[in-house]
Amino acid sequence: MAEPGLGGRPEHLTPVPGPEPAVDAGTLLKAVARGDEKAFGTLYDLVAPRVYGLIRRVLRDPAQAEEVAQEVLVEVWRTAARFDPDRGSPTAWVFTIAHRRAVDRVRAEQAAAERTMRVGAASVDTPYDAVADEVAVRLERQQVRHCLGDLTELQRQAVTLAYYQGHTYPQVSELLDLPLPTVKTRMRDGLIRLRDCLSAGVAA
Repeated sequence: MAEPGLGGRPEHLTPVPGPEPAVDAGTLLKAVARGDEKAFGTLYDLVAPRVYGLIRRVLRDPAQAEEVAQEVLVEVWRTAARFDPDRGSPTAWVFTIAHRRAVDRVRAEQAAAERTMRVGAASVDTPYDAVADEVAVRLERQQVRHCLGDLTELQRQAVTLAYYQGHTYPQVSELLDLPLPTVKTRMRDGLIRLRDCLSAGVAA
């Protein structure tokens, strides 16, 4: 019988498991393109912090940065099939979308501020384009309200608090008395269902 420590491993000991294999973003994107929600959840967890960090450097408002980050991830879910590995890495593709969205939001905010100043300074009737924009916005809001009704109660509360009342994720977590990871998961799932509902409405 071998002495402990002098050759042979005691039977009650098991080998230490090796490190988990690295997650490949390209493989995840291919699965997401096929509609694999589990793969999207893994990709979401992989890139969301860096997407938010990139956008936060462009936008000063943390709440807006979170909103744009969610828009980016929904766009990744919706357009994953467009990723071309010959033109760059998966993460570079995602970050390009994030940067474009952040810059677009800055430009939109600047344009809105300029329009407000022009309207305030001019005593003329509202232009046709502004009326058309207002009608389009109202129709979109009606469709969004309809689609919100298809969410679970928790998803609807989380999305409403974040996107309609301007709360950050930590604030939503505190208001709903739920762990922050749970809030983020419900928000992600809710946005996926909203995207599908709104896309169906456009197709109809």
